[in-house]
Amino acid sequence: MYKFDPRVIKVGISGCLMGQKVRFDGGHKRSNFCTDELAKFVEFVPVCPEMAIGLGTPRPSIRLIGGEGGVIAQTAKGQDVTEALRDYGRHMAAQFEGLSGYVLCAKSPSCGMERVRVYHESGKGNEKEGVGLYAAEIMQALPLLPCEEDGRLNDPILRENFVTRLYTLHDWQCLLHRGMTPSRLIAFHSRYKYLLMAHHRDGYQELGRLVADLSSDPEQRAQEYISRLMQTLTRRASRKGHTNVLQHLQGYFKRQLNARQRQELAGTIHQYREGILPLLAPITLLRHYLEEYPNDYLRQQVYLNPHPEALRLRYGI
Repeated sequence: MYKFDPRVIKVGISGCLMGQKVRFDGGHKRSNFCTDELAKFVEFVPVCPEMAIGLGTPRPSIRLIGGEGGVIAQTAKGQDVTEALRDYGRHMAAQFEGLSGYVLCAKSPSCGMERVRVYHESGKGNEKEGVGLYAAEIMQALPLLPCEEDGRLNDPILRENFVTRLYTLHDWQCLLHRGMTPSRLIAFHSRYKYLLMAHHRDGYQELGRLVADLSSDPEQRAQEYISRLMQTLTRRASRKGHTNVLQHLQGYFKRQLNARQRQELAGTIHQYREGILPLLAPITLLRHYLEEYPNDYLRQQVYLNPHPEALRLRYGI
């Protein structure tokens, strides 16, 4: 079992994305981002469901086939591996309590998150409407777990969103590891104020109302809180949302900055809003002023440092 360790961020991943030659044709689909960049900060747990259920490599390819009885997975030689893949997904989900995220192989009949081809039982035509059978079991059993496909990680907004959620869940897991208390939950929510506002202002307010009354069944409230928080963060933070947060943060320095500095900060935020500068530009300037004019409340805000800067995730958004 992959138990939680606060010192290590564990992330599941399809084995082929790590460069393992486990695909049906004996090849791999190595993800440069995962192996060359993200691997510096997380510990990957590679899994290949097809290999795990004994299909070997190279092997006959698998198709999802839809009919009146539902969707099944069948090899090119006619072997039905539906239950084997589902059973293995349920088995591994029970082992993954310590994972903080999962990167899945796109379009795979076992690992694809969405738009997997489902062929008609009649043999004529197909639709991209399926979900890999192994992935479906993982996502159903672990609804909090941030999951993303390798192809979608090429999109800078989706990449940043996934890594933000990954670090958020790990932060929550660390809180549970230390021991949940009402005061710690309130402090956690306070640190995530501006990150939540950037993603969904109404979602932030709903979560605030949730932690406002922890007098009855605080454990249930905590479960409801993290479920809503992770769901809120799946919403992509818009340029408008970021601009609103940046202007809020700007307000903390209005008394410390001189006219030139205020104009520089306002201009940088405006250029970000107009798409001229990346998000990193106003964030860097705000961090600079935070060093010059310390503010304990701002210093603890996750929004300013949601993930390692070395990943360069805010360069392109």
